[in-house]
Amino acid sequence: MITGIIGGSGLYDIGLTEVEEIDIKTPFGQPSDTFRRGKLEGQEVIFLARHGQGHKLLPHELNHRANIWAMKKLGVESIVSMSAVGSLREDMVPLDFVIVDQYVDHLRRQDLTFYGDGAIAHISLADPACASLQKQAYKAADQLLTSETGTAKAHSKGTYINMQGPAFSTKAESKLYRQWGMDIIGMTNFGEAKLAREAEICYVTVAMVTDYDCWHPEHDAVTIEEVIDNLNKNANHAKNFLKKLLPNLNHNCTHGCRHALKTGLMSPLEMIPDATKEKLAPILKKYL
Repeated sequence: MITGIIGGSGLYDIGLTEVEEIDIKTPFGQPSDTFRRGKLEGQEVIFLARHGQGHKLLPHELNHRANIWAMKKLGVESIVSMSAVGSLREDMVPLDFVIVDQYVDHLRRQDLTFYGDGAIAHISLADPACASLQKQAYKAADQLLTSETGTAKAHSKGTYINMQGPAFSTKAESKLYRQWGMDIIGMTNFGEAKLAREAEICYVTVAMVTDYDCWHPEHDAVTIEEVIDNLNKNANHAKNFLKKLLPNLNHNCTHGCRHALKTGLMSPLEMIPDATKEKLAPILKKYL
């Protein structure tokens, strides 16, 4: 089984060995960067830097379809996505990890689906995180943070609101998101979660808190140097988290992630145009 790792802000190298760099063309355009295939703790991994090496892409510039399509093409069955986030809760403090179980989409981007052009699918996103990956990620994060920090905590679930960006929230927006019951805020991960489910790939976001969003009374006291310092600390924790997670990662999924299209694909296969079948071949091949 191949695990896909998507690295967020500050995480551009996870320590792979036996590395092979792969440039892949997709029918949806250019992925964020070159994919790196290699070994980590003896496990086969495909790594992608979400924003490109050196952080060259803004959140709204990310081509999520190309990134997830390429992961599917390369044989990835489970994706662990590491992401820097702001906290909307007093008890989710900087350096904590939050294993995301729910999302609210505040983007409304129209390009966050593989379907159309004669292939109609309506997949369920009621539970957008793979329950199996979520449990395993929480266990590894809890063990890691307890042993390495003694203060930072892992949270087994949390709701991620995906805001537009690239600017951060206004105070009014931040307070509103808290009233809605949101836990953390970011700019990238809903699209990945949605498209991974459309591609029948198990997916989980491991969110790493860098700071409180601007609702917090101490927000103005936080400096950019402190945020960058937390980014760097979280990047180190992320590498150690992956080393703890991967050797024992169980890819067996009882959540239905890998059969999302069984009841979601509405178009009769014989009615889907050949060009669309070719474009979606990595996703639809088991049904064709």
